[in-house]
Amino acid sequence: MKTYTDLAEVPQPFGPSAVTIGKFDGVHAGHRAVISELVDVSRARGLTSVVITFDRHPLAQLDPSARPDALVSNEQKLLLLEQTRVDVALFVKFDQALASMSPRQFVSQVLHDVCNTKVVMVGSDFRFGARGEGTIDTLRTLGTEFGFDVDLIAEVKPDESRKVSSTWIRELLAGGDVERAGELLGRAPSVRGMVVHGAARGRELGFPTANLSPESEGLIPADGVYAGWLTDGDQRYPAAISVGSNPTFEGVPPKQVEAYVLDREIDLYDHVVDVSFVSRIRGQVRYTGIDPLIAQISADVDAVRALLHDGA
Repeated sequence: MKTYTDLAEVPQPFGPSAVTIGKFDGVHAGHRAVISELVDVSRARGLTSVVITFDRHPLAQLDPSARPDALVSNEQKLLLLEQTRVDVALFVKFDQALASMSPRQFVSQVLHDVCNTKVVMVGSDFRFGARGEGTIDTLRTLGTEFGFDVDLIAEVKPDESRKVSSTWIRELLAGGDVERAGELLGRAPSVRGMVVHGAARGRELGFPTANLSPESEGLIPADGVYAGWLTDGDQRYPAAISVGSNPTFEGVPPKQVEAYVLDREIDLYDHVVDVSFVSRIRGQVRYTGIDPLIAQISADVDAVRALLHDGA
């Protein structure tokens, strides 16, 4: 997959192309269905498949107070897009200039002049141009003028009542339902970060943990204890994962991610690792002493081991 981060970077002449456009936050099952159809159509018609996406949620420019938390970082998004077999990712900066484009300007300058578009594939709720003035009907009218077709992609509805969306996935993660979120994503939700030194409380309790930097990438689920995996390069290890401010100890920062690799002690300091969440074991609980805490952690580890063994 080739990636361009500026419209001016796209070599000319380019295409002809088949294009889809969107935020693609999380690159979830619905997104991948769209991109899969895009790739199939582009192959059948001899076109270059192009995903046009943005370096931030449009609300970060239009209404920062309403901007939702991103499910994945830009780097994670590009890695996920690369797995879809799409030819090109046009990773556009969503700035004032782009936000101010009229629907006609966007079609003329981006789809026609830059991408040499022959087919656009989007969902029925697609909006584009300044203030979202462009609709599917607008796109079809402009497509007739600028020489491209518009194909609507069917929504992915796993339970026939609600389509897969980044908003739904955020809601599930906020409630700790990583299993359902994983079904909608098509993979276990995960965060990526550097392992940093912590307070070493886990080691003192007999359960040394890999503590992720607060600057980790990806949306962290609700506080609690989870079964999951820690991936370091090509190696994947079963892990019991704690999320949140440890309520038993004072001075612990909120939304801390700590992963205890089952039955192995590995030096992971300064490694960038992925921590993925398979299932929630329990919520966070404050304990009155160290002994009850150790007993609960031991029970958690046994539950994680059983769950991951059964699901392996």
